[in-house]
Amino acid sequence: MAVYTEVSDDELVDFVSEYKIGSARSCKGIAEGIENSNYLLTTDSGTYILTIYEKRVNPEELPFFLNLMEHLKEHGIPCPLPIKGRDGQALRTLCGKPAAIVSFLDGMWPRRVKPDHCAQLGSAMAHFHTASQGFTSQRRNDLSLSAWQPLFEASADEAESLRTGLVSELEAELNFLQSAWPQELPAGVIHADLFPDNVFFHDGNVSGVIDFYFACNDFFAYEIAICLNAWCFEVDLSFNVTKAKRLLNAYRKVREFNDVELKALPILARGSAMRFLLTRLYDWLHTPENALVTRKDPLEYLEKLRFHQGVSGPGAYGLD
Repeated sequence: MAVYTEVSDDELVDFVSEYKIGSARSCKGIAEGIENSNYLLTTDSGTYILTIYEKRVNPEELPFFLNLMEHLKEHGIPCPLPIKGRDGQALRTLCGKPAAIVSFLDGMWPRRVKPDHCAQLGSAMAHFHTASQGFTSQRRNDLSLSAWQPLFEASADEAESLRTGLVSELEAELNFLQSAWPQELPAGVIHADLFPDNVFFHDGNVSGVIDFYFACNDFFAYEIAICLNAWCFEVDLSFNVTKAKRLLNAYRKVREFNDVELKALPILARGSAMRFLLTRLYDWLHTPENALVTRKDPLEYLEKLRFHQGVSGPGAYGLD
């Protein structure tokens, strides 16, 4: 469920009047996503997405996200375009909270990921990285290496309730990642949350990339590692090397990896698995049972982490 703030009819009418998009015809809550309140807004001029930004999003960072979407759209990346009001501003206030309207994208995210989806994702991701290099604003990754130890410590006392031995296993992995994490890799703005439900497809092609609210500056190869974890494991958590090969080969046709990136990929994949394991673990242990958000199983990413721990080189991902 992703509607935390209810909008009254009067508030909606007043808000939409601040734009040159006609009058509101309907506004329906969208029950996907977990960070913000999202509505499907229909007006005289078309269909849009209305987002009310909730507590987990820092209002001071919203211009970064909105400006990034505008930059990417201008460079041919299929992403939402922030709609500016009559005063030329895209970021506004609704129900006492920051809010914005963005363009609507056709397509659906893949409920069952196939190798062709992975190939299309790889190409789209590489185009994203190439386009983002011209974006001058910066935002650090608040959920990278330096955040993992505090996240672990916030959950360590109760982590054994999920699996015996989990604390010692995570401690050992965190120590390894601290010592092995690469320092000098090609970097720029990445999406940082390119899960299947944030990528739309239409007629077999990527038609939209959404939900930019984790976007930040980091290694391009770290984004690739996130996608290997999010797209290339099956329901039984076995790794599908065909999907990985299609994703990586499609990526490198647009932006080639260098040798240092290839060598670092298994470590980055371990780090990506650790990042989502720890955030899921924290949410699993600290989200009230009656909350509207559906908790995600952190142990899924423990199994993915263990797979990458056994990888000695990029050949395990289908590369030479």
